[in-house]
Amino acid sequence: MSTPLHVVLGASGGIGSAVVRELADRGHRVRAVQRGPAFDLPSGVTALSADLATAEGARTACADAAVVYHCVQPPYHRWPQEFPPLTDAVIDGAEAAGAKLVFADNLYLYGPIDGPVSERTPGRPTSRKGAVRKAMVDRLLQAHGAGRLKVTIGQASDYYGPGGRNGVVGAAVVPAVLGGKTVNWPGQPDVPHALHYLPDIGAALATLGERDEADGRIFVLPAAPASTPRQFIERLAAAAGRRPRLRGTTKPLMRLAGLVNPAARELLDIWYQFNDPWTVDDGLYRRTFGPVETTAPDTAVAATVAWYCTQTALAD
Repeated sequence: MSTPLHVVLGASGGIGSAVVRELADRGHRVRAVQRGPAFDLPSGVTALSADLATAEGARTACADAAVVYHCVQPPYHRWPQEFPPLTDAVIDGAEAAGAKLVFADNLYLYGPIDGPVSERTPGRPTSRKGAVRKAMVDRLLQAHGAGRLKVTIGQASDYYGPGGRNGVVGAAVVPAVLGGKTVNWPGQPDVPHALHYLPDIGAALATLGERDEADGRIFVLPAAPASTPRQFIERLAAAAGRRPRLRGTTKPLMRLAGLVNPAARELLDIWYQFNDPWTVDDGLYRRTFGPVETTAPDTAVAATVAWYCTQTALAD
């Protein structure tokens, strides 16, 4: 009997690439699926290009899989139109393969809350993107409940790390710090804001794929204790040998920026995550799967800076 195949959809993205590396390190047979051309992969990993938004593309990508990791997403501003049908195609593709489906989710479905976010937090989104995320999670769990396929969901906050070019940290914070520029943090820079480190996300999602205890359940993934954005940026600057420069951005200023910057405009939809404390309770994951040691923040930041510097050198 051949070794079970683990298929990672969206393998060129930050989370997808972290999952690919973790699965390969664990000795799994891995297929990395992305829409564009082939990219650098760990030894032994096979690459496949497919349009996952189509039924045919999703079925081809998932064929023969034992576990499928749904780490793909459309452009941020196209979520309402494109994300639900893409996820439906992935569900159908994984079901046709007889595979378990691991969904890499975020925390948008919970909306504004007091206290840490956990799986017990009611799903009451107040944003368009939160409503999209909740609808997809409901659909995934319904598919599991109906016996169509096994589903598990891992949720993370904003992330950073090697391979993480997107999101607030990867697209705006790290490049600004490395370039000696001022970071314009959306909202309040001195309230706690949970951040997940990409290799920690990859490890946690791989465990969800391996373990039967995960089936039919949602888990907030393990993260280091939340620091404030100011503390995180100071740590980044120290690792990069730069002077930290930071200012908080008010909602009216972000609204003005959104007139010319679609990414800034989209942040207004989830402003509560940046203006108020945003922390996580990952206790259920730790109780279910045993002690988990997340990467020390200084180590994670140093690896992040080193990766970005390498990418910059390759681009020169």
